[in-house]
Amino acid sequence: MEALELTAAPAAGTRAVVVLGASNVSRGLARLSAILRARAAAPVSLFVAAGHGRGYGVNTRVAWRRLPSILGCGLWRALDREYVTGPVAIVTDVGNELLYGFGAGQVAAWVREAVRRLADRGATVVITRLPLASIAETGPLRYRALRTFFVPGCRLPLDELKVAAGRLDAEVQDVAEDFRARVIDQPAEWYGLDTIHVRRRRLDDIWNRACDAWGLAAPTSAAPATWREWAAIGSRAAEVRSLARVPRFTPQPVIDRAGLRLWMY
Repeated sequence: MEALELTAAPAAGTRAVVVLGASNVSRGLARLSAILRARAAAPVSLFVAAGHGRGYGVNTRVAWRRLPSILGCGLWRALDREYVTGPVAIVTDVGNELLYGFGAGQVAAWVREAVRRLADRGATVVITRLPLASIAETGPLRYRALRTFFVPGCRLPLDELKVAAGRLDAEVQDVAEDFRARVIDQPAEWYGLDTIHVRRRRLDDIWNRACDAWGLAAPTSAAPATWREWAAIGSRAAEVRSLARVPRFTPQPVIDRAGLRLWMY
């Protein structure tokens, strides 16, 4: 059963932005909205597939919440229903599936398919590399804590993770080259103790570098996210999810106001 979407073609002059990722996207979405408001110089239609632990090619579960894969979610249908062509897009938070036991080649194939779909829609794509510097600095105790708190089912040894991450990063760069996508490096200082989550104060760096790659104008002044914006976006839910094995459906877009329309998948 599909959630119903009755929408019209986007208004002329609207900037369409597609964001694919996982926890860092969810944590930084209000910041991205504020930055786009300052830099896009036009109303924004923001299409997001994200969520803690999100996978590009596999359905995922965190605690009692389940989400479909990015490739299998309704975002692609929404882009077509909204007649979105030529969006700007960022593909980030790549690599969660390594912790779920999938090989670098398989994960790269899923990322390639996502980028191909964006390219088919004329997107200007930015891809973030894996945080290899942060992963390289991770020791056994830090890795054990990461697995315990975020991926308790993970049995991948740390040395194998580092090798797999290097291979996946190389393949992601190949994908970027094949589709002429821009690449964003992620230095170690962006990351905190858990290796995979960007420090909140550095999330703006990712979004601003993406905006630079998309060719958006530099902001004339800072535009921090307001508490009202944090609350509005943070309280919204994906179109399809499962809570305690009970399917939940949320009509989209979840925000529809002057300057911003937000779809979440």
